[in-house]
Amino acid sequence: MLELGIDIRAERPKVLTTQAVQASDVVITMGCGDACPIFPGKRYEDWKLEDPAGQGIESVRPIRDEIRARVLTLLHELGIEPVELAV
Repeated sequence: MLELGIDIRAERPKVLTTQAVQASDVVITMGCGDACPIFPGKRYEDWKLEDPAGQGIESVRPIRDEIRARVLTLLHELGIEPVELAV
């Protein structure tokens, strides 16, 4: 991600809480099999992705790019214009 100008080194996975789901329009899990609270009117998606843990950068880049493509598709479906990041 740092290659793209996004520093996530201090970030850690977060537990999906009931409060987070209630505050969300779309809930996305990434193939982790999490059981998340279900609330009417929320959109739920489980993106099956290869686990990047322990893989080298050449294996991680395609996973990162797949996530980016899916996020851009989701934004388009929601009618949201993506913000370009300065790299």
